[in-house]
Amino acid sequence: MLDVYLGGSVDRISPEAPVPVVRVASERAAPGGAANVAMGVAALGANCRLVAAVGTDDAAATLAARLTEAGVPSDDLVSLSGRPTTRKTRILARHQQMLRVDREDPAPLTEEDHGRLARHALDAVEWADALVIEDYDKGVVSGTLSRALLSRSVARGIPSVVDPKLRHFFDFPGATIFKPNARELAAALGLEREPRDEITLHPLLERLKCDCLLLTLGEEGMLLVEPSAETRLLPPEAREVFDVTGAGDTVTAVLAVCLMAGASVSQAAYLANLAAGIEVTRLGAVPVTGAELLQALDGRSTEATTGSNS
Repeated sequence: MLDVYLGGSVDRISPEAPVPVVRVASERAAPGGAANVAMGVAALGANCRLVAAVGTDDAAATLAARLTEAGVPSDDLVSLSGRPTTRKTRILARHQQMLRVDREDPAPLTEEDHGRLARHALDAVEWADALVIEDYDKGVVSGTLSRALLSRSVARGIPSVVDPKLRHFFDFPGATIFKPNARELAAALGLEREPRDEITLHPLLERLKCDCLLLTLGEEGMLLVEPSAETRLLPPEAREVFDVTGAGDTVTAVLAVCLMAGASVSQAAYLANLAAGIEVTRLGAVPVTGAELLQALDGRSTEATTGSNS
């Protein structure tokens, strides 16, 4: 995806309809979606390959350029004719988001295009030390593809992080960390309320065929469900939430890099939650760097030491 931000000011209401008129003063384009996860991985100092579908349009060229600038190769962007690059345009005034306009084609890929994408993805898994599958229900991720990638990652003994959407929610067997949000999980299970209790959550590990479940709760933080431990609540780290755009992608990137580096699931989840607290304090999706994460971790250590001495 390509995220476009149009920033400006509002001084009047349109005479054509009761809507504000935004006088655009700035425009910025940045990698979004799975590309934002790749940017997050690179910002933490790791190498990655991004396998994704794009169109043959200006948005694809801009996306490739932004990725290259950040040290993420664009060689595995699969160009598809007749299909636009997914683009989300956010209109902001006084740093507040007023409207989002999406340009996309969520129809499933053709068999030929799916095959091209799968070849790139399977080749990347052979190269990688960790696998991330980001599904946005845009017709790119299929059950066949996700099962093949996860099967290969299990065979190679590398960790995997999956961020699912409803259409293929139960098509990710073998994931190390399965990371839906609470609303998505409730919808997939056909529940009226978001599940938070151990009686409901622990059996899901077997049903989803994943090692661990990390349930994101928005402003309430995250719930970590592991097979041999009590469900653990990770409270939000941000003191002030400015913009939640990209927070979920930041969590995914940090989880993958930490697992790749040998961290336990609980350690990775702790650091990912800390990184999300940094991300939501700034405007737009801006990758959290390794230095920023270390600084936040040092701050937590200082707070803990101060608290124990007081």
